[in-house]
Amino acid sequence: MKRDVIVACDFPSAEETFAFLDRFKEEKPFVKIGMELFYGAGPEIVREIKARGHKIFLDLKLHDIPNTVKRAMAVLSKLDVDLCNLHAAGGLDMMRGAIEGLTRPDGTRPLLIAVTQLTSIDQTRLSGELLIDRPLPEVVTQYAKNAKAAGLDGVVCSPLEAGTVHEACGAGFLTVTPGVRFSDGATGDQQRVTTPAKARELGSDFIVVGRPITAAADPIAAYRRCVAEFLG
Repeated sequence: MKRDVIVACDFPSAEETFAFLDRFKEEKPFVKIGMELFYGAGPEIVREIKARGHKIFLDLKLHDIPNTVKRAMAVLSKLDVDLCNLHAAGGLDMMRGAIEGLTRPDGTRPLLIAVTQLTSIDQTRLSGELLIDRPLPEVVTQYAKNAKAAGLDGVVCSPLEAGTVHEACGAGFLTVTPGVRFSDGATGDQQRVTTPAKARELGSDFIVVGRPITAAADPIAAYRRCVAEFLG
């Protein structure tokens, strides 16, 4: 897939989601369906958005023992999403099991990426709460290397770490980066953030943008601004 902006549809219901998507008359944005919407509306929301012609990133961040994740991914593989994810912290066996479960009988599967560290985590939280004393960029890089070794297609990381991940894992290893805000916008609960233009410079393949678009007074204009800044 080519570089793109993924719009995080973090709404609690199908009605609010479609009211938002209905505003797009010319574009079919790449859409992220996260836990809030998936748990609120169920798998049918995935099928309906896919039927409308949108690419879908199913952002459920699976993290469990290898067999449980493998079986869950086998179920998700039937939803025909384009991209899905899990937590790299689950380890190599879990990630390998996920690939196995996600692969359909005909050999096809969605792209699978691993969350390295959430963009709400900074070095203070990493060390003080999670008791991981290595520098955060080093932790992210190691998790990315593990994901590649397990056969995954890329990782979720901060734009600030995208270049380092590419250096360690290759240019073709995808970096999907939340923590993107406009220069004149609030950062919210994100700690490691940057702008769409800076994310492009740093090497992000995809940026995930939610509130700066979905909560904007004019979401269409905000989406187009984000695309213009990121794609150049």
